[in-house]
Amino acid sequence: MTDGTVGIGTERRPGVVTRKVSGRDVDVVVIGAGQAGLSAGHHLQRAGFAPETGYVLLDGGAGPGGAWRDRWPTLRLAGVHGIHDLPGRALGEPDPGRPAAEVVAEYFGAYEREFDLPVHRPVNVTEVRDRADGRLTVRTDAGEWTARALINATGTWRHPFWPYYPGQWSFAGRQLHTADYRGPAEFTGRRVVVVGGGTSAVQLLDEIAGVAEATRWVTRRPPVFDDAEFSEDRGRAAVARVDATVRAGRPPSSVVSATGLVWTPQTRRMDAAGLLRRLPMFARITPEGVVWPDGSSFDADVIFWCTGFRAVLDHLAPLRLRSPGGGILMDGTRVVTDDRVHLIGYGPSASTVGANRAGRDAVREIRRLLGGSPVTLR
Repeated sequence: MTDGTVGIGTERRPGVVTRKVSGRDVDVVVIGAGQAGLSAGHHLQRAGFAPETGYVLLDGGAGPGGAWRDRWPTLRLAGVHGIHDLPGRALGEPDPGRPAAEVVAEYFGAYEREFDLPVHRPVNVTEVRDRADGRLTVRTDAGEWTARALINATGTWRHPFWPYYPGQWSFAGRQLHTADYRGPAEFTGRRVVVVGGGTSAVQLLDEIAGVAEATRWVTRRPPVFDDAEFSEDRGRAAVARVDATVRAGRPPSSVVSATGLVWTPQTRRMDAAGLLRRLPMFARITPEGVVWPDGSSFDADVIFWCTGFRAVLDHLAPLRLRSPGGGILMDGTRVVTDDRVHLIGYGPSASTVGANRAGRDAVREIRRLLGGSPVTLR
C-alpha cells in the first residue's frame, strides 16, 4: 500500500485503499467469538476492514455464545455478576430467571446476524506460526488462513485448572471440575468436598448442599467477605492489579478472583446455615476421601474442583511469546515481543466490560500497525 492506509477487500470506504486478496489471505484473524471476539469484530468493521478479506472470526463452538453456551443449566441470569452490552446493541432486559447460557447465546447470535460478522464455526485453531514474509499462518482443523495481525480472544473456559495433591488418582469416587458441572441432581445423597475460594465455588456449594448428604468447603487461603457491594471503583481496582501482573510478564490471576467475595443475601443465608465453615486444604487424598495434616479425615464420594481456569494459549506456542516469568509481557492488549499479536479477554480484560474495551483498543493499534490512518472507535 502506497498511501499508508489499510487495504481491505474490494469495497472502497472513506480513507481506505482496497487490495485484492485470494483464498484465505486476510489482514486480521480473530480467534474466538465470545464477548471479546465479537467486540473486536465490531470495531474492525467500523474501522473499515471488510468481512472475509479484511478480517475473519474463527470460533470453536457449535453455535453463538462463546463459553456461556457451556454454563450449567441452573445458572440463571440473575446469578451472574453481569453481562455488559456488546458495542452497538444492548442486551435489553431479558427474564432474569432464564438460564444464562440461553440468554447469552441468543444475544450473541442476534449480534452476529445484525452486524453480519464473518464468523466461521466450528473451527478449532491448532497453531499459529511465523511466515518468512512477516505474516502469520493460522492453522486449523478447517484449513489455513494467513494474516498480517492476530487478535486472540480464546478466553479460559476450555483450560480448566486441576491442582495436584498426593494420592489424587487413587480416589475411588468421582472428581470433576466446574467446567463439567451440569446441575446439583447428580450429587443427591453424596458426600462432597468442594475445593475453591471463588464466587463459583460458593454458588455451587449452595446448590449442592441442598441435595447432598454432607459437604465440606476447602480453600487454600481463608476467604474474606466484604460488606461493600460490588462497584465500578472496586472493579477498576481489581483490573489494575491484574494489569500490573501481566505488564510484569507474570501469569495473570482472574479479574473475578481479584474482586473477592461479597456478603449478599445468599451468602448470609449460607453462613447462617453453617455452609461457609471453611476448612484449610487437605494434605492428601485417599481412596476413601481426604486427610488433613492433623490426621482428621472426611469420607467422600465426590471431590469437586472449583479451582478456576487458565488462558487458552497453547496454539500460540510456536510464536514463543512467554517471558521468563511464565506469563506473556503485555502493554495493554499488545504482546510486547510481537506487536502483530493482541490478547483480549486475557488478564485485565477477562471480564465482559473489559473485553469490550480491549477489542476497541486492539483494533486501534492494529490499524496503526498496518498503516491505517487513525479512526475514532467508541
